[in-house]
Amino acid sequence: MWDLIERWIVQHRDDMVAWRRELHQFPELARAETRTTAFIERKLVEAGLRPRRFPGGTGLLLDLGPADENGRRLTLRADIDALPMQELNDVPYASTVPGVSHMCGHDVHATILLCAALALGSLPELPHGVRCIFQPAEEVMPGGALDVIASGAMEGVSRIFALHCDPRLEVGKVGIRTGPVTSAADFVEIVFYSAGGHTSRPHLTSDLVYAMGAVITAVPGLLTRRVDPRTSTVMAWGAVHAGDAANAIPREGMLRGTVRTGDHATWSLLEPLVREIVSSVVKPTGVDFEIRYRRGVPPVVNDVVSAQMFRHAIERIGPDAVASTEQSGGGEDFSWYLEHAPGAMARLGVWSGVGPQVDLHQATFDIDERAIEHGVRVLTGLAFEAKLHK
Repeated sequence: MWDLIERWIVQHRDDMVAWRRELHQFPELARAETRTTAFIERKLVEAGLRPRRFPGGTGLLLDLGPADENGRRLTLRADIDALPMQELNDVPYASTVPGVSHMCGHDVHATILLCAALALGSLPELPHGVRCIFQPAEEVMPGGALDVIASGAMEGVSRIFALHCDPRLEVGKVGIRTGPVTSAADFVEIVFYSAGGHTSRPHLTSDLVYAMGAVITAVPGLLTRRVDPRTSTVMAWGAVHAGDAANAIPREGMLRGTVRTGDHATWSLLEPLVREIVSSVVKPTGVDFEIRYRRGVPPVVNDVVSAQMFRHAIERIGPDAVASTEQSGGGEDFSWYLEHAPGAMARLGVWSGVGPQVDLHQATFDIDERAIEHGVRVLTGLAFEAKLHK
């Protein structure tokens, strides 16, 4: 079986790169991935496979081989949406869509899962049933994982696995760890209200800008004194606006930011704690306010057994392919699947080893395309190395 997989990879090496470039050139935003879905669907159908679209019309589910006697399957997942940002790479396959690009690496994830599905689908038999999920809308909150789960795609799933591009790792390396891999990520918006007034007489009104400044500086620090520092909990502001005139205290202002934690138990406590701390800081100022707190995603936590299975699959690349990796402060909605079944996420090295390591979500992010075939080896390897969870 390994020889057949390797033969498929060698025969389709140029196709894999071309398919990734096709997806890269025509990126689509969350829940609008119609062209992307149609492209993946067409390749699967041409190979004699039978994918089906999710109810929203974008994203696909594909079952390969029969489920076991208990209806269980191993599951592989990739995300397919792009980011609302302009690509600045000067390459022939750069995004053709103004203000939209795959600086997230989802074109790579989708290509790897597409190729893994085609390679596995070409085999005469599989050790057990495999489900492939091409998920839309990972880059928004609430993410597409919740839509996929609501459609019933996790029914019968025994274990679930995913790869994510990592520009800090060189091609040929894949990072895996047991325990938290990403962090929970929540969004906070606070709207402040005041009667406004002249800056020469702040004592005759409630000083909205002063209250906002107190929240900006005090709340993140106070939060760190209310939670265990070992949970890697951090709050940071990303947007602030109030007024336009230097000599007028404005009537309304707004703050937006994120709260992140690497600990699942702490995540459940954050909303009431943030509300309490903000209230205690603002109350003495006399300014009115409204907090809009939106829970994002829980942390991705790799279970011990699934992470070990991933290690064995990564070794298909070579004996030195397994690399260590750190927990990220970023969020990933793959975590929602792990609320329903054990699994793991690994980080695929995509850096060429030459030049700067441009990070994800930067306008010049790109990959060494040799990483694609390594990703296919790992995902196909999981079909043989992973054991179904009882």
